[in-house]
Amino acid sequence: MTPSPGRSRNMAAIRSKNTRPEWVVRRALHAAGFRFRLHRKDLPGKPDIVLPRYHTVVFVHGCFWHGHECADGHIPRTNTPYWAPKLEGNRVRDQKHKEELEALGWTVETVFACQTQEAVEGLIRRLKLSVFAAPQPNGRGTC
Repeated sequence: MTPSPGRSRNMAAIRSKNTRPEWVVRRALHAAGFRFRLHRKDLPGKPDIVLPRYHTVVFVHGCFWHGHECADGHIPRTNTPYWAPKLEGNRVRDQKHKEELEALGWTVETVFACQTQEAVEGLIRRLKLSVFAAPQPNGRGTC
């Protein structure tokens, strides 16, 4: 089945990187003093944000594409036989990447577009706590 020119144009306009929710998360992290790298290709799943100092990666997911359980994450009523396995495949792939990253020792955080503000505040709190829990460069810890 070939998509119509209108559908093709619409789908081509959907970004996979540098989305508005990503910008919100990045701006908040930067304002809180965290420095990061973007879309590291050498890590499973090419995380949206990588905080190497904290060995933490952040995926910023669109609710529809990643099957979030919110109003925006529903399976469309039209062409369900196409969308259901596609969106389930995205969830399976997300889980696989999460497990691979955790096996490599990374902490994986996921922020969904519908919960950006609350999720970012929680993420920043957790990162700040990890700063105090991590050993200091002199090897003596925080004491």
